[in-house]
Amino acid sequence: MTIQGVRTRPVIVPLARPLVTAGGTVAAVPLVLTDLETSEGVTGLSYVFCYTPIALKATALMVEGAAELVRGDPVAPFLIDEKLEKHFRLFGVQGVTRLALAAIDIAVWDALAKIRGVPLVRLLGGEPRAVRAYNSCGLGIIGPERAAAEAVDLLEPDFKALKIRLGYQDAANDVEVVRAVRAAVGASVTLMTDYNQSLSVAEAQRRVRLLDDEQLHWIEEPVRAPDFSGHALVARDASTPIQLGENWWSTLEMSRSIAAAASDLVMPDVGKIGGVTGWLRAAALAEAPGLPLSSHLYPEISAHLLAVTPTCDWLEFVDWAAPILAEPCGVRDSAVTATEAPGIGMAWNEKAVERFLAH
Repeated sequence: MTIQGVRTRPVIVPLARPLVTAGGTVAAVPLVLTDLETSEGVTGLSYVFCYTPIALKATALMVEGAAELVRGDPVAPFLIDEKLEKHFRLFGVQGVTRLALAAIDIAVWDALAKIRGVPLVRLLGGEPRAVRAYNSCGLGIIGPERAAAEAVDLLEPDFKALKIRLGYQDAANDVEVVRAVRAAVGASVTLMTDYNQSLSVAEAQRRVRLLDDEQLHWIEEPVRAPDFSGHALVARDASTPIQLGENWWSTLEMSRSIAAAASDLVMPDVGKIGGVTGWLRAAALAEAPGLPLSSHLYPEISAHLLAVTPTCDWLEFVDWAAPILAEPCGVRDSAVTATEAPGIGMAWNEKAVERFLAH
């Protein structure tokens, strides 16, 4: 069972509900789709989110170049991870390089599970189970009236938890939006918030104090993601848990963040932390101090990974990849359960892929 080659396709998928955050507007998602071919005739699939269309071509080329380095190698994810990490160590394994290696890692795990004839969660030693999820498909910087109405809509697909984007020009507006959403959805709905790295440490400390009485489940990335000491200062004084992790580019960064007590909760991104292999290491890092671990994006594979995560907390649900999937990820009773199909359970909607190809 060896790797024979890859095919990559960059796509730009429009969002059904464009998202305005403190960091900018997301109207479409640039994804690189990877098909990894094996000697068994089994193809492993993955996609990675590139954040900006500018990075699409570079990421696709990096996937193809890295795949050449492991052509003919066994379908053995840990060995492939070790080989590629060593090869790119002097270049630096983050950004485009990290996303490309994660694309290969995820596709290798998908292929291996398919070859074994089991869903990924079982290959990893677990069982498909319901993982509680929150709807992260909206509630951007749109003001209190629109946010309240949109929050009600976002509960309709069977959710009991939502994420609100904050970072308005005035702190009072942040509080006003949170209260408007709470009034619209009721006390039983869990609300998370995300500042998308938009505040200084001093301003974050001030705004967190204002939000501490609003019964929020967490406040995410109030300051720049790499500023672990700044996050630690915010977390130290806050009553509301601080969430951090979607922008860790390695488990080394994660370990440094944990050592700095930068957050009460952790939230790795499977594309940035190192694919499935990196996630397994991240889950072990979170288990030792007992840090609740949630996912960032990628609900299809996150349902498998969270099911084998000792400190499993929440799955972030987004429907961003749904248009290019033959069977999009579903939600039932505010939870997502890993598919019983072999591998991750993804298949491309080829007509949609052709429609959204980036040229």
